[in-house]
Amino acid sequence: MKICIFGAGAIGGYLAVELSLAGHDVCAVARGEHLKAIQKNGLKLIIGGKEKVAKLPASDNPADFGRQDYVICALKAHQSHESATQFAPLLGPDTAMVTAMNGIPWWYFYKEGGKFDGRHLESVDPGALQWKHIGPERAIGCVVDPACEVVAPGVIEHHEFNRFIIGEPDGSRSERVVKLAEALTAANFDAPIRDAIRWNVWLKLWGNVCFNPISALTHATLDRITTEPGLRSVCKNAMLETKAVTEALNVSIPEEMLERRLDVASKVVGHKMSMLQDLERHRSMEIDALVTAVQELGRLTGVPTPTVDVLLALVQERGREAGLY
Repeated sequence: MKICIFGAGAIGGYLAVELSLAGHDVCAVARGEHLKAIQKNGLKLIIGGKEKVAKLPASDNPADFGRQDYVICALKAHQSHESATQFAPLLGPDTAMVTAMNGIPWWYFYKEGGKFDGRHLESVDPGALQWKHIGPERAIGCVVDPACEVVAPGVIEHHEFNRFIIGEPDGSRSERVVKLAEALTAANFDAPIRDAIRWNVWLKLWGNVCFNPISALTHATLDRITTEPGLRSVCKNAMLETKAVTEALNVSIPEEMLERRLDVASKVVGHKMSMLQDLERHRSMEIDALVTAVQELGRLTGVPTPTVDVLLALVQERGREAGLY
């Protein structure tokens, strides 16, 4: 398969190395010192105490690569929007776009089947740029579980988990999603296909909607956010509001999953959420797909989100003050 990893950072780099070493024709879109290191030395993955190196073509210009079978977008959601017009050289008539990103995806209402079917979300796709330039018919959903880090230019360190949950927006078991699952599985990933990928999107977002902004506002680590009584209460209120939005969109997740998310997170000692990492490293903050989208969907469905609204207003201003939003 011809596979382009668009955004070969922590998660994208992990995918690129394993898929390349599994025998696929993999190329990577990257930038800066990371790109220079990949071009010079290949892309290195440190995993399970071992080092793997994949020599693969890398560029900051997608036009260098031509049409692909799959484009796996591992950018942050707002970076994907900013790059909407840059995907064109990679897209043939049957190219699939795998959205390996956090938060509500830009294609959310494509073939969703409810009363908002076909609607685009302004919070994650202002002006519907991705809807127009990529096309929702190309989208395959992907929920990312692994934790990885770029520890040096051209070097990815894998910390835990190997699961990428995938699914078609319409819930079908298409040939392209089956082939993708087979390719991922053969490359050492766990790649289950779900017929309701939005369920998994929401389950992960229940945590991100509160853990991330609270981390950026307080600099608290995940275990602190979920065990300090006041912070845990804020989390629970935001998660319950998000659950109500989820249900208004006909996605039902048992409430016991909420406490389970909090309890599991409390055991991850010392972990800094991505929004806090970005703030500390002076990188653009991913706020809209994780928080603003919940507010937009709440207003769309008539569900009040007072806690989410407060967290959003505060973290947006924190991002603006830092010049990162």
